[in-house]
Amino acid sequence: MGLTRGIEKLFGKYLPSPFTIAILLTLFTMVLALIFGKSTPNGSNLSQILRLWEKGLWDNGLLVFAYQMMLILVLGHVLVLSPPLERLILRLTQLVRTTPQAAVLVAFSTMLVSFFNWGLGLIFGALLARKVGEYAQERNIPLNYPLIGACGYSGLMIWHGGISGSAPIKVAEKGHLQELCHSAGNIDLAFGLPESIPTSLTIFNWGNLLVFGIVVLCVSLLAHYLGKKTASTKMMLPLYAFNHVKKVKLRGAERMEHSRGLSLLFGGIIFCAFLLQYLPAVRALDITPNLLNFFMLGLAISLHGSFKSFLNAVEAAIGDVSGILIQFPLYFGIMGIMGGSGMIDQISDFFVSISSTTTLPLFTFFSAAVVNIFVPSGGGQWAVQGPLVLESALSLGVPLPKIVMALAYGDQLTNMLQPFWALPLLGITKLKAKEILPYTLLFMGVGGLIYFLGLVAI
Repeated sequence: MGLTRGIEKLFGKYLPSPFTIAILLTLFTMVLALIFGKSTPNGSNLSQILRLWEKGLWDNGLLVFAYQMMLILVLGHVLVLSPPLERLILRLTQLVRTTPQAAVLVAFSTMLVSFFNWGLGLIFGALLARKVGEYAQERNIPLNYPLIGACGYSGLMIWHGGISGSAPIKVAEKGHLQELCHSAGNIDLAFGLPESIPTSLTIFNWGNLLVFGIVVLCVSLLAHYLGKKTASTKMMLPLYAFNHVKKVKLRGAERMEHSRGLSLLFGGIIFCAFLLQYLPAVRALDITPNLLNFFMLGLAISLHGSFKSFLNAVEAAIGDVSGILIQFPLYFGIMGIMGGSGMIDQISDFFVSISSTTTLPLFTFFSAAVVNIFVPSGGGQWAVQGPLVLESALSLGVPLPKIVMALAYGDQLTNMLQPFWALPLLGITKLKAKEILPYTLLFMGVGGLIYFLGLVAI
């Protein structure tokens, strides 16, 4: 497809790495603040901007946020490398008989898993696609492998509206909205915001669940149709080995690292503490990052069956978070400049002047979709764009849960275009971005239409 080749060439030639983009956005924001920012009595504008930037970089509350997002990704990856998930993936592959059937199987199951945890869904989809390819290759089943790989990436189009979505679970934390506004230098806005927005009004709102269900159904049907209309491809896939602990003769304290009983005991302690601390919140469908990570930690340790297996999986997963680790502080610095210089107020006033109660969620949706191309992180995007959309929503009387979900929908949609988070999948499946892009773009078109109509109708 000419369009696909053009997009791949555009990304490869003109779009630098996400880290370089974060640097360029930082410099661009500094220039805009020098030109349009409010004057300050404390030294020159440049010196004040540099102070705002440094303060934003090391904001304690936002650094906690970054660590929470890293744990969500790592623990999701660790879970999918556990023996029970390995057995589930291998059993699912045995259902494959044709490309349409395989496409539906991978797309549907990946999106369901991604609703629970996006890191889990990303690696689960990649491993399922790889094992489906190996199974078809072994049994000479004709298969369009790039389509299957694209289906394994489809979970990144629904994740931000799910249980691990950065914006909806972060705003459910008591005090986060006020903390975000203080970090952005907008103290007045903080007084107009609620203490929290529970996930019962965002993720578990009937409207979001309906939109999620329609997206899963329509993308699965599209995957089935593409499986029928596209030709099979050649595959030369070696066997992919899961994370296994080698059996060795254990000595002394090594037995503790390999002890299934000790692993289950500690996992049980975590679950007991989880129920004591979070059971009321679970009943109220009020999910927060700490709640989710604590549950995932206990589940991962228990399912791996030994500390050694768990730590091996952590080592395999830890590379996924390098982007979050180094880029998030840069996004926080950008937010510090925008808030302290008054730019958030100016941009918010502009959006308010051209928007209405009906159109603001749509503007937020489309702007978030564009911003995601340059800030390919839902958490980083919330840190930068969150204070802006919150202020605009308050000014126009738009329900805060709706504006949060509008940003989430836009952010997740263009993951089908932005290849950054596809890198782990491409590494596991041994596919190239240009091979899956024709199909992910079609998924994006269908999903974008559903999200747009959902924001209009609900």
